Amino acid sequence: MNTTTTTKTAQIKCINKDPRQDRYNAITHVGGYTDRQWKITQPDAIGMIERREWSFYTFANGHRAEVIVATRNGRKYLKTTADYDTPDNLLSLPECP
Repeated sequence: MNTTTTTKTAQIKCINKDPRQDRYNAITHVGGYTDRQWKITQPDAIGMIERREWSFYTFANGHRAEVIVATRNGRKYLKTTADYDTPDNLLSLPECP
């Protein structure tokens, strides 16, 4: 049996962060909305990306930036690919409700 899985794509439009954490561990949740609002934890988003179930992106100032999993000091976190126009794409998003 041949099983094909399609990676779904969603735009991250908001984040929740813990201001006491350093910039690499500050994001606790990411979220967005299409026909309904959604919000997931950063570890859940990392798992979805690594399992290729979902891909995420941000869109700011006319530029799309893909969200990827990075590792720093042995800890995984989310960041956007460099677009050279909007540093810290994720950290600059508004807070999720």
